[in-house]
Amino acid sequence: MKNPAAHRPIKRRSAIQLGLAAAALPSFAIHSFTKNGQKDERPNILFLMADQHRGDCIGADGHPAVQTPNLDRLAQEGAHFRCAYSSTPTCTPARAALLTGLSPWNHGMLGYAKVAEAYPFEKPKAMREAGYSTMCIGKNHFAPQRNYHGYERALLDESGREQSIDFRSDYRSWFYSTAPCQNPDETGIGWNDYRAKTYALPERLHPTHWTGESAVRFLTNYDHAQPFFLKVSFARPHSPYDPPERFMRMYENRDIPKAYAGDWASHYAERSDSSFSIWHGDMGEDQVRQSRQGYYGSISFIDEWIGRIVGVLEEKGILENTLIIYLADHGDMTGDHHLWRKSYAYESSARIPMILRWPDSILSAPRGQVLRHPVELRDVLPTFLDAASIPAPDHLDGRSLLKLARGETQNWREYIDLEHDVCYSKTNHWNALTDGRQKYIFHAYDGQEQMFDLENDLHELHDLAGDADHAGPLRTWRNRMIEHLSERGGEWVKNGRLALRPERRLHSPNYPNPQNK
Repeated sequence: MKNPAAHRPIKRRSAIQLGLAAAALPSFAIHSFTKNGQKDERPNILFLMADQHRGDCIGADGHPAVQTPNLDRLAQEGAHFRCAYSSTPTCTPARAALLTGLSPWNHGMLGYAKVAEAYPFEKPKAMREAGYSTMCIGKNHFAPQRNYHGYERALLDESGREQSIDFRSDYRSWFYSTAPCQNPDETGIGWNDYRAKTYALPERLHPTHWTGESAVRFLTNYDHAQPFFLKVSFARPHSPYDPPERFMRMYENRDIPKAYAGDWASHYAERSDSSFSIWHGDMGEDQVRQSRQGYYGSISFIDEWIGRIVGVLEEKGILENTLIIYLADHGDMTGDHHLWRKSYAYESSARIPMILRWPDSILSAPRGQVLRHPVELRDVLPTFLDAASIPAPDHLDGRSLLKLARGETQNWREYIDLEHDVCYSKTNHWNALTDGRQKYIFHAYDGQEQMFDLENDLHELHDLAGDADHAGPLRTWRNRMIEHLSERGGEWVKNGRLALRPERRLHSPNYPNPQNK
C-alpha cells in the first residue's frame, strides 16, 4: 500500500504560514557569472540526508513494510547503491567523512568525538570558492555549532543535545517564537531512547516539518544566477522515534519485521542498564514492534518532505539541472541481535541508503541502476566536485559515484574499511572490511573474529569465523586487515599479527585539532 500523503499536491504557503521570520533565510551576493559574462550553467546540487536511517529501510531496497515512494522514485530515476556504508557509524565521524572525502584514519576520527574545527580541504568551502551559493538547513553536528566550514548561511536544528549558554539552534528559536508556551520536548522520550511515541504537539512544530518547510521556502525563493549547493539534513529518524499521529497510524496494522538475532548474539540479550537508552538488551517482540513503528513513521515523514522538496524543483523547471543525492550518516540496530542505537560493524548499523539522481546535462547513463560496488561517505565530496567540474585534490580517499553510474568500474575498490573506537563499553571496539558480499570483523578488545556471508546470510545470523569449511576465506580477510592496518604501526599490527587494543584511541595522528582530544 502506498502512502497517500506522499502524493498530495504541494500547497503554496506565505512566509507567515511557513512560520519563518523574513530574515531567517539568507540573501546572497551575486558572483555567479563566468569571465566571459555568461551564466554559470553547472548543475545545482541538492544534498539530502537523514540521521540514523538504516540501509534496508527504503522500498527501493526491498523492505516489506517501510513506505518511501519519493525516495523510491529517485532510485528509479537514478541509481541505488546497494553496498553503501558508513565507515565509522556514529554521527560525528560520519560527518567528518562527508566534510573531507577522507577515510577515518586520514580525517583522524576513529570514534565518536568532536568534528575538527578546520580541515585543509572541506566540501562546502570548496563549493563556495568554485562559485556555488552554499546553504545548509538542519543538522550539521559541528563544533562549535556556528562553525559552518564554508556554508554561507545555515539554519540549524541541533536538537536539545546541543543547547548551551552560548548557543540555541534556529529551530529552537523559531519554536519558542511560534509556540512560546509549549515545550519542544513535550513528547517525553530521549535522544537515544528505544521507546516510540506519537509526537505530542501539532505536526507543524515538529523538527522534520521545520526542516522540510525551510528547504521548500529556500528553493521557492531562490532566483540567483549562480547554481546552489543546498544541504538539507533531517535530524530524524534518529531517536526520539516521535512521528506525528498519522505516520504512527500508517504502521499500526502493517506487518513489521521482527528483530533478527544471530546465533552469536545471546550475550547481548541481557539489558545493559535500567535506562531507556540501553545499548543492548532483548526487550521482547512487542517493544521492538513499537520502536520500529515510530522509526518507520519517522522515515515516511521525511520521505513525504523529500517529495515536496523535489516537487519545488519540478515546478520551477530546474529538476533536470539538479544533481540529487540522498544518504544517512549511519544506521540503527532497532533491536537486531539484541542491540540498539549504532556504532557497530553489523549491517543494521553500518550500511546506509545511498541514492543518486543526475541531470542529463552531466551524465548520460541508464536510470534505475542498482549498483553493488562498495561505496562510502568519503565518496560524496568527490561526486560533487565531479558534477561541478571542480578538479579533485589528489589526497582524497573517496571517488566519484558518477564514475560507477557511467559504468567506469574497472579500477573501483574491492572492499571498504570500517572501524569504531570504544563506544558504550570497552568490548565494543572493532575494525572490519567488507565488499558487500562477505564481511570480516576484528574485535580489538579481545581479538575475537567474525565473518559473515552477506550474499546468503544478509541478516548476519551465522558467524562463520569458527567454521573449518571457511578457514580459507577467513585467512584471506584477516591478511587483508593486516595489510590495511600495518601502516599504522605496532599498536595495530605486531609481529605480523593483529594486535589487541584494549584502550581507547579516538584520534589518529592526522586529526588536525589535537587540543580537542
